[in-house]
Amino acid sequence: MRIVYHLGAHCTDEERLIRCLWKNRATLGHQGIVVPGPTRYRALLRDTAITLKGRAASRDTQALVLDQIMDEDRADRLILSWDNFLSYPQWAIRDRRLYPAAGERIRAFTQIFPEIEAEFHLAIRNPASFLPALFAKQRGKPYEEFIGTADPRALSWSRMVEEIRTLNPDAPLTIWCDEDTPLIWPEVLQNVSGHAPDTQLAETDELLTSIMSPEGLTRMNGYLSSNPPSSVAQRRRIVSAFLDKFALPDQIETEFELPGWDESLLDDLNSGYQRDITRIRQMEGVTFLAA
Repeated sequence: MRIVYHLGAHCTDEERLIRCLWKNRATLGHQGIVVPGPTRYRALLRDTAITLKGRAASRDTQALVLDQIMDEDRADRLILSWDNFLSYPQWAIRDRRLYPAAGERIRAFTQIFPEIEAEFHLAIRNPASFLPALFAKQRGKPYEEFIGTADPRALSWSRMVEEIRTLNPDAPLTIWCDEDTPLIWPEVLQNVSGHAPDTQLAETDELLTSIMSPEGLTRMNGYLSSNPPSSVAQRRRIVSAFLDKFALPDQIETEFELPGWDESLLDDLNSGYQRDITRIRQMEGVTFLAA
């Protein structure tokens, strides 16, 4: 068995992936892919990791935890998704860094099942939009307290990924940009679940429904049915064309106003994000899903 950890991050997926896989759990189950309900494992894994304090769980503990997570006797892949695997939102920025405890936290969670292979999946997002969205999750905390002494320009996804790889060197990591998700959604679902390429999943339009007009989505699905794309690249071009014409402006074009932010800072954040992507794509053990 392999345990698949979908790590979020915050303000990217918003539970869409696990909702889609949960709705298709019967279909996936026929392929040995188990998708338990999140309430069965999130608090359980958190409490178990706290109890273990970084130590490897015994076989009895592993068996007990697995018994509470899944009803099946066996599985080829067990899908676990939680954006708080990396950190709770209020601690995502600490010590002038982005998710400074991510590597240690993930290591602690995988120590619950030290004898089972693991793999990680993660979406990253441009700090120019990620930081305002993360700030919105702070429940009234003032911006100055949220950002602390950190320089937004120095908050690095690539540094976080390096630390995850250093502390979890045997677990492959798949990463994609949240901005590309509408174009690569089928590939994201397939990479996380590991389902056979010819599998037909139901109710996979939630993401596009949130950013495309109903008319556009209907017309796009009709076009795809009448003109099945011959390749992944062709499907992406079709989706991109319909998004260009039918995207909902208030969902695509978002303006952010945070204290001290100006055009110069936004330019620096955009440039830093591109550098981070370049570094991540070159890392050993990382698969990057590009649009």
